Amino acid sequence: MRIIHILNHIQEIGNGIVNVAVDLACLQAKSGHEVAVISSGGEYEILLKKYGVKHYELDQTRKPINMIKAAIGYRAIATKFQPDIVHAHMMTGVLLARIFQNRYALVSTVHNEFQRASLLMGLADRVIAVSQAVRDSMARRGIPENKLRVVCNGTLGSPRTQQIGDYQTLALQRPAIATVAGMYQRKGIAELIAAFEQIASDFPQVHLYLVGNGPDKQLFETQAQGTSVSERIHFEGFQPEPQRYLKSCDIFVLASHRDPCPLVLSEAREAGTAIVGTQVDGIPEALDNGQAGLLVPAKDSRALAGVLVQLLSDSNMLQEWKQRANQNLERLSVARVHQETLAVYGELKS
Repeated sequence: MRIIHILNHIQEIGNGIVNVAVDLACLQAKSGHEVAVISSGGEYEILLKKYGVKHYELDQTRKPINMIKAAIGYRAIATKFQPDIVHAHMMTGVLLARIFQNRYALVSTVHNEFQRASLLMGLADRVIAVSQAVRDSMARRGIPENKLRVVCNGTLGSPRTQQIGDYQTLALQRPAIATVAGMYQRKGIAELIAAFEQIASDFPQVHLYLVGNGPDKQLFETQAQGTSVSERIHFEGFQPEPQRYLKSCDIFVLASHRDPCPLVLSEAREAGTAIVGTQVDGIPEALDNGQAGLLVPAKDSRALAGVLVQLLSDSNMLQEWKQRANQNLERLSVARVHQETLAVYGELKS
């Protein structure tokens, strides 16, 4: 097949949408398909070239004049490449691909279903949801059932990363609690800091590591500075190898308010750290519905603090959850995501 992936950029900044698209493009090209990516560019151009994936630069910034240029540019690329499948990962891409759709089939992947404009992804012939929770939400919002398919995210074996054993551990101050997340309110960073403050006096050796960048980082830094334990809260910024933190911490927390199917949970599971996640969207699915990680209500720092106390107070319990996180990893592989995505394409080209 001749496959185009279209997304806004391919920067190496920890963006899950970008990571999923890059993984698929590389594995599809490795399997012998002709693959191209349309984006404004980024660091992953080097990796795509290594796998034989063509890259076409296209600025899709949502400004009237620019969108006219993008439409002209997209049409020229599609005419030249002659795709069988166009796979859109972001909303601008699905609009461009739909407007100029001719003989190719259009597939979209819904990542951030909670955004109102995500309904536009329903313009595609097939709509891939990254978790059952996302699929059910899109169905409730009016996307026809016969269009919807579920391909749960998985990142293990990604061409973007090394084997987990190849990453060096870090000399974190232990016990260490960590999160790897964009610094956004919806990621629950405020609740994690509040929970840490609640338990810190009872566990004077514990430290909190917050890995990631984002628009609300300064807000969280101000919150941390207002606690009595600010010297034990570490803002690490974006890290190109977050696996080093996952391997080195004792407890990984993802306290999101909304999260469709976070890739970091499969990485945390592979690293064998105990995991605490919130009971929202695709997080329970990524944690085998509570078998691979402890689940707490979202926006509830007291409940989160309670679970952290249990894990820090009982070394046997902590060890058990580390082991449970590290089981049943096969379904979290990029190879499975690749095969299931090709099966969706096959429905449209058969």
